[in-house]
Amino acid sequence: MRVVKEADERRNEILDAADELFAQKGFDGTSTNDILEKVGIARGTLYYHFKSKEEILDSLIERYNVRLLCAAQEVASDKSIPIVERIIRVVMALNISGGSSEEIMDHIHKPQNALMHQKIQKVIINGVPPILTEIILEGIEQGMFNTPFPYECMEMVVIYATTVFDDDMITMTNEERFSRMVAFISNVERLLGAESGSLMETLKMFGVEDEEA
Repeated sequence: MRVVKEADERRNEILDAADELFAQKGFDGTSTNDILEKVGIARGTLYYHFKSKEEILDSLIERYNVRLLCAAQEVASDKSIPIVERIIRVVMALNISGGSSEEIMDHIHKPQNALMHQKIQKVIINGVPPILTEIILEGIEQGMFNTPFPYECMEMVVIYATTVFDDDMITMTNEERFSRMVAFISNVERLLGAESGSLMETLKMFGVEDEEA
């Protein structure tokens, strides 16, 4: 008996299969036939939902973005977590991990996929500042921060972080990267009117410890 599934269910099955295959074989090494075999559908069904393998990848990126921004918002809303720790957790929640995400990030960083890279950055630049602004406003209420431009500060922070710390944009040694991180956090403290050194704990979000601590 032929199994008929709802469009959303079938679409997600295709995305799940592609996610797993991209992780195992890479984007270029995965064919549409591989995806067809894994899901067990006809080619016409695949093309009903997605016009191409590239569109599948684009949809996977969109799905990751939704999940990540939701996770970040959930952390930002948890007022039981101290403000500085919440800032760190929000940023950590935005790190893509698991599945074929590493392959996806490698793929979008290729020159021919500049538009896809731009889509990711657009989501981050538009989606992250409002989430972080909620936390900054709490910090202002508690006397930790003092700025009349909380959103604009977070927008500047996100744009700087997503360009300077993007290896495709700027190549740095470990020493140069650490120096940039310390300078970045020091200037964020000034932007927010925070006490000097109060945000250095956020170095942890880059996977390093403050050498001066």
